[in-house]
Amino acid sequence: MPLNFDMPFDDLLTYRGSSPRPADFDEYWARALADLDNQPAEVEIVPAEFQTPYARCSHLWFTGTGGARVHAKLLQPREPRGPAVLEFHGYTNYSGDWVTKLPYVALGHTVASLDVRGQGGLSTDETPVAGWSMATYLLRGVDDDPDNLLYRHLFLDTVRLAQIVAGLDGVDPDRVGATGYSQGGGLTLACAALVPGTRIAAAVYPFLTDYRRAWQLDLEEHPYDEIAEYFRNRDPLHRREDEVFTRLGYVDVQHLASRIRASTVVTISLNDRVCPPSTQFAAYNRLTCEKSYRLYPDFAHEDLPGTNDEIYSLLSTL
Repeated sequence: MPLNFDMPFDDLLTYRGSSPRPADFDEYWARALADLDNQPAEVEIVPAEFQTPYARCSHLWFTGTGGARVHAKLLQPREPRGPAVLEFHGYTNYSGDWVTKLPYVALGHTVASLDVRGQGGLSTDETPVAGWSMATYLLRGVDDDPDNLLYRHLFLDTVRLAQIVAGLDGVDPDRVGATGYSQGGGLTLACAALVPGTRIAAAVYPFLTDYRRAWQLDLEEHPYDEIAEYFRNRDPLHRREDEVFTRLGYVDVQHLASRIRASTVVTISLNDRVCPPSTQFAAYNRLTCEKSYRLYPDFAHEDLPGTNDEIYSLLSTL
């Protein structure tokens, strides 16, 4: 195995993270899910301009925690066969073109592709936050009440999307899979953890895990460079370092990983300086479900040959 910049490969296989887990972590997420249940979903499904002979394409809107209106592209086969795929996109991006989802619809799968609120798609982000919010998503809410961490809302958006899709006509709630790259990989794992009925999770170089390790590597790569920028501006002497990383621990995927029951595949690049491999293995090594990893020793945070085909083949088994 080639050497990588992060840590020896054998150490990666046993590394379980360095970011602290808040003492009330389980209570935090129990309260979060209860908050979601108390927020009316106000689902609206509107036909899209883009249509095909074999797929009904719609704009799906729902209300998430904090009152945000959240959007997803929804594609339904004319004759649904039961399975559904949830898609989550990368940081600052959007749900992508309709046509990229059609291969799944051709299998008879329903597809729902989330627009993360406040990023490149149609979802809105109207939740007020106190303290640091300049040019950052990752740390938005870290100086506020922990219940107002942005990624708490985003994790709950994946739960609501999964619930809505599982309740659609023609969808079997026991045959739902999730997938995504980078931020989408982290959201895939969060969704699988918070929606125990998820059958398959396919995450590619997941973001949103082991924040302290990502900061310690000091790679100055977006988006984990936002952590250093926060300290430079808000806590230059690091008097609140432990507090900050503990608070981020509420939305650290590695601490949710043990909840996942889905069959899970994580694709990891050993030269990834955006989402370092140790941070990804921190989550992977905490999985207690059926799991496997796919390794790209010579690749970074980039297109990985064959990965889309592998995920398609995997989700075709739903």
